[in-house]
Amino acid sequence: MRDGLAVIGLLLASSAVAQPADVPWRASEKLGLTWLRFGLEHRVRAEHLAHDFRHDGDSSGLSLRSLLSAELRLASLVVGAELQDARGWFPSSTPLNTTHVNPLEPLQAYAGLRLAGVVEAGDTLSLSAGRLTLDVGSRRLVARNEFRNTINAFTGVDAWWASAAGDLVRGFAAIPVQRRPSQRDALATARVEIDRENTNALVWGVFLQSRPLNARVQLDAAVFGLHERDGEVASSNRQLVTQTLRALRAPHAGALDFQLEVMTQLGASHATAAASDTTPLRHVAFGAHAELGFRFAVPWEPRALLQYDYASGDANPDDGVNGRFDPLFGARRFDLTPTGLWGALPRSNINTPGLRVEVHPHPRVDAFVAWRVMWLASARDAWTVTGLRDPTGRAGAFLGQQGDARLRWHVFPRNLSVEVGGALLVPGTFVVANQGSWAPSLYAYSQLVGSL
Repeated sequence: MRDGLAVIGLLLASSAVAQPADVPWRASEKLGLTWLRFGLEHRVRAEHLAHDFRHDGDSSGLSLRSLLSAELRLASLVVGAELQDARGWFPSSTPLNTTHVNPLEPLQAYAGLRLAGVVEAGDTLSLSAGRLTLDVGSRRLVARNEFRNTINAFTGVDAWWASAAGDLVRGFAAIPVQRRPSQRDALATARVEIDRENTNALVWGVFLQSRPLNARVQLDAAVFGLHERDGEVASSNRQLVTQTLRALRAPHAGALDFQLEVMTQLGASHATAAASDTTPLRHVAFGAHAELGFRFAVPWEPRALLQYDYASGDANPDDGVNGRFDPLFGARRFDLTPTGLWGALPRSNINTPGLRVEVHPHPRVDAFVAWRVMWLASARDAWTVTGLRDPTGRAGAFLGQQGDARLRWHVFPRNLSVEVGGALLVPGTFVVANQGSWAPSLYAYSQLVGSL
């Protein structure tokens, strides 16, 4: 903790000295090192969840995450590495897993090539191999986690080509990395245990993105595959191919913006990861995200946004078909819900419209408030983040309503930021029928992020 505060103090002092407004301070640039880039980020977050919807009680914690990265550049050759140290202090009443803690872990270790003018003047080709993090397309299915305290890692190859006009073609194939340790006692004491590749699983993807077309509309499409079998890591033997198609128009003052992404998922899977579950099921699932917004050309640049998210559930547990949409390795903070100790709204078995309002009262300050009404897509399937399920469907599908808000101050842009936020869950009939309580869940967090 003292080390983290010392880093933040250094950032405050360094960024304030003759630094142009909105230009981040970077140590490697100040040292004039064109052949070496390195960075350090440290985040401290305090969280509290009153009346945790997963169990009868409260949850709280202080999470810390440090990321130390370096990349050596010799002409077209690059060699890079990143170390993650994610840990914290959590009382025994707080559920704890590898999304919260992953101490002293080599998050990335890769070598690659960065080439220009390969096919046409102004184009770029990137090839990387080793341990990697991946951020692809909308980030709803494959993402480098931002809000969550730990980050997904993969071992494999990643290649992309970008034209001078902005078209992008990308492909990757990798083995997911299984975070360790996984036992609660080891996580609570931040026992160091190096992660291992799950050699019984393979994820791959092909991604295409267009340059901005007429009326600033951009199109992208992707196919992702996930193939796994039981091994050291328990699995539901997913053999999935997920196709996505997205159209979007980025926000612009005085104009409508929109985004529509549809996702189909086909293949085979088991209903659970239990060793006793050996029944193969046909997997047919669907997901979608839609939003329509307008940014007003007035002070504070308010943007009003209608949102809708759907991810299918398993409508009939006895029909030999698994209809529950699998979110693969995606992120959800930007669409659905804070994660961390919260994470009330998954991208699986949900049906949820929402309203969101964003404002920028100052060039270095942004905020939003959002409200969603939430149903299960299938009343007979589970609210997956809690495990609550009524196979008869008699409890109904209404999960309740969620409020979500955030205020963020970029004290020194991309060097130091302060953020506070929270969420409220007002339970619906499904929650009350399964938990017997109308008590709302209330979540609050504050965090400080420093980087150089």
